[in-house]
Amino acid sequence: MTADDRPRAALVVNPVKADAPRLVDLLTALSAAAGWSPPHIIETSVEDPGQEATRTALAEGAAVVLVAGGDGTVRAVSEAMAGSGVPLSIVPSGTGNLLARNLGLALDDPSAAVAAALHGDRHPVDIGWAALTRADGEQHEHGFVVLAGIGLDAHMIANTRPGLKKSVGWVAYVDGAARALPGAKPFRIVYAVEDERLHSVKVHSMLFANCGALPAGIALIPDASIIDGHLDVAVFQARGPFGWLAVWRTVWWQNSVLRRTKAGRRAIELAGSSRSVRFLRGRDAEAATTEPAPVELDGDEFGEAVRIRCRIDAGALLVAVPTGHVIRPT
Repeated sequence: MTADDRPRAALVVNPVKADAPRLVDLLTALSAAAGWSPPHIIETSVEDPGQEATRTALAEGAAVVLVAGGDGTVRAVSEAMAGSGVPLSIVPSGTGNLLARNLGLALDDPSAAVAAALHGDRHPVDIGWAALTRADGEQHEHGFVVLAGIGLDAHMIANTRPGLKKSVGWVAYVDGAARALPGAKPFRIVYAVEDERLHSVKVHSMLFANCGALPAGIALIPDASIIDGHLDVAVFQARGPFGWLAVWRTVWWQNSVLRRTKAGRRAIELAGSSRSVRFLRGRDAEAATTEPAPVELDGDEFGEAVRIRCRIDAGALLVAVPTGHVIRPT
């Protein structure tokens, strides 16, 4: 086999988020040991968060693409990889590492991600798509691998200080939430899940999830699964002065603690559904607002929109995982 015939990995790396020189050395060494050609290294930039870099890697025949960066970089690369049939290996490098968490991957072992890229198993997982309509009628669609949101969650991200995020990691989002909550006001939306009947309600936030695990063991949407071909929707309506306590009880105590045991799940059944959080499921969902509202995709701000339509593209993203690794349904 000549050098030109050997497979070649490509690394799309955000040099701000990842230790690029160390990762390049590791990938180069392991590629050589596996008999692969030297890897193609492409850095992201302000102008290109990862889509064009990924398209370049695919056009040049990469056998596998590795991504190292924050959740925004992973989202951008995944968007460009969807439907390509080329496996993607995630090297956790950012603050939340949300996709890696939901796949159950090690968060502190880059060599495992490189080994998975070169020798590991390949599994198809779902990817979400969010079609946004701006106030002026402009429309465009973006991919997301974890969740899309409209309302307070986007306000929270906008209020998260970059310097604090860099120094303390995901905990900075708690500060962002504290800064966003005092001015949080409900807004009216009209929504439908899988083209069922329309609902008109006032909400603080609406989330569209491909998967639902967050840092600190928080199961934001406990039934969301990256391999079930469905979109999970959460509608947040904090009612009255203690509304946010009810939301927190549902998200943290019920979803993240009680659901782990049989007795806890029985207690949730006896307690009945929450009036502050409503969970829905379908292949797609759409929401329209009376006034423009902020939108976020996988933790990145995406401006304001008056309409958002989300759908799941089942099995469209092929991921590389360590040999024998099992992606849990939930």
